[in-house]
Amino acid sequence: MSVADLPKTEANVLRGHEGAVLAARFNSDGNYCLSAGKDRTIRLWNPHRGIHIKTYKSHGREVRDVHVTSDNSKLCSCGGDRQIFYWDVATGKVIRKFRGHEGEVNSVKFNEYSSVVVSAGFDQSLRAWDCRSHSNEPIQIIDTFTDSIMSVCLTKTEIIGGSVDGTVRTFDMRIGREVSDDLGQPVNCISMSNDGNCILASCLDSTLRLIDRSSGELLQQYKGHTCKSYKLDCCITNTDAHVTGGSEDGFIFFWDLVDASVATKFRAHSSVVTSVSYHPKDNCMISSSVDGTIKVWKS
Repeated sequence: MSVADLPKTEANVLRGHEGAVLAARFNSDGNYCLSAGKDRTIRLWNPHRGIHIKTYKSHGREVRDVHVTSDNSKLCSCGGDRQIFYWDVATGKVIRKFRGHEGEVNSVKFNEYSSVVVSAGFDQSLRAWDCRSHSNEPIQIIDTFTDSIMSVCLTKTEIIGGSVDGTVRTFDMRIGREVSDDLGQPVNCISMSNDGNCILASCLDSTLRLIDRSSGELLQQYKGHTCKSYKLDCCITNTDAHVTGGSEDGFIFFWDLVDASVATKFRAHSSVVTSVSYHPKDNCMISSSVDGTIKVWKS
């Protein structure tokens, strides 16, 4: 994909949150997106038409992350109130609340079958919750990290966590094995390449690091943006050609995946860019910011 095709033209601005938007996520087919805010709400949007569809209110503190099932029927969310909420998308009702974390919950993900939610907590634990059982106890707790866990990714058989302790740890659930890669800097977001071979980690020394999942080798580092005190998302574009992420000065950066040069950067928001989410198929991206907006970018 050429630099000219990168989504840097503002197509829509989604307004409605009161205060900072902490996360924005496309759904699995890219037709809708969800946002999570400091105003304790989750909002469902059609970003392509710029339409707000529904608001989900039940959290007692800020909402830090949200994820929707592949069939769009359920969503999970987490935040400052230490709970994981499991919602019915259509009715907007909370089906379950999972309690057990001893601090704020930073990140949540469904597994491939949407039967389990995994959460990452300030209490240095990853917890897995069974959406189908009526038990409120986690089915698994992973507590080998030594500081707050900021981000979690899942594969078919693995749970991967990124932590302020500077590590990205991979837990293979089939064989009970843990592999730890120490990046030497606090990690505040991890995301997976589309081919599943690499992990991109955003670190608090204003550097994104690309790690080979099988060897743990540091493949590349991406710099130029500012990331020192906020949790900023990063991701790899749907072609695996570019890396993208926000900056605390309101810019969005695109880097060439292979040679780490800055392909383009542009002023996207008037404040910190907290989140970027890339469309699964098209040259389209959404971003969220402390400025209270979600923006839709197209090429």
